[in-house]
Amino acid sequence: MLAKIKKSKVASITISVILYISAFYLAYFLIPNSVNSIWLKVLIWHVISTIFIYFFSVALKNSSLYDPFWSVAPIPIVLYLMAYFDQSFILNFLVVMPIIIWSFRLTFNFLINWDGFVHEDFRYVDLKNTNYVKAEIINLFGIHLIPTLIVNLSLYPIIYIFTSNEVNYGLLFFASMFTILAVILETVADYQMREFKKDTNNAKKTMKYGLWKYSRHPNYFGEALFWFGIYFMGLSSAIMPLWLIVCPIIMLMLFVFISCPLMDARSLKKRDDYKDYMATTSQLLILPKK
Repeated sequence: MLAKIKKSKVASITISVILYISAFYLAYFLIPNSVNSIWLKVLIWHVISTIFIYFFSVALKNSSLYDPFWSVAPIPIVLYLMAYFDQSFILNFLVVMPIIIWSFRLTFNFLINWDGFVHEDFRYVDLKNTNYVKAEIINLFGIHLIPTLIVNLSLYPIIYIFTSNEVNYGLLFFASMFTILAVILETVADYQMREFKKDTNNAKKTMKYGLWKYSRHPNYFGEALFWFGIYFMGLSSAIMPLWLIVCPIIMLMLFVFISCPLMDARSLKKRDDYKDYMATTSQLLILPKK
């Protein structure tokens, strides 16, 4: 029965939706009543729901169940904050709408390329390619909890917008547009890659056109810019400390030192021309070729 479900993309998506809703719902009621800090409540809610997703992924023997969680979790978080704090419609719109747009784009892009539970991200497979105990430690922390904590930390600047009495709407508008432009950059990069892969003649060839001519990972660059946009939103509150720039920088480091190298290593194995491309093309930033 499970094997049949895994082969069905529709069934896999349906199960994922049910499990996500269940995880968020159950986790919310497990938040201790003694917690007074609103962001600490959000953090606990986020972490507990992630643990539920981890157990579901173990049951399904597929850690890719967690993949959309990266982009889905921020929506209930920002909607909860919007409902909790009494702020203006304009403020709520400028903060929440870019995050919803980002979430739908990233989730949609995942679903386009996902074949259902019959497929598991190659990075997860490689990370878990060890003994059972070590594999589950990596699965729980490396694949589930650490990414959740990074996303939660990167979202943290928005709490200052909701709690501020003097928001700089000019800066907030700029930050909101900045995040949307970052999402557009990601969208264009992903579209160009999909179109390239549609041509069977491009099998085992490296994508070197469009944005990919100037960056090996322009989609990741757009993703990093999005989180800097969230930081700029926090700055518009006039009460957020500048040192919280560490929030988007940690996200940037995730791409620079983990995601990009993993993708580069895979491409080097699959494509004969990737070594030359890698030597002449920027890793993340969109720059002229060397």
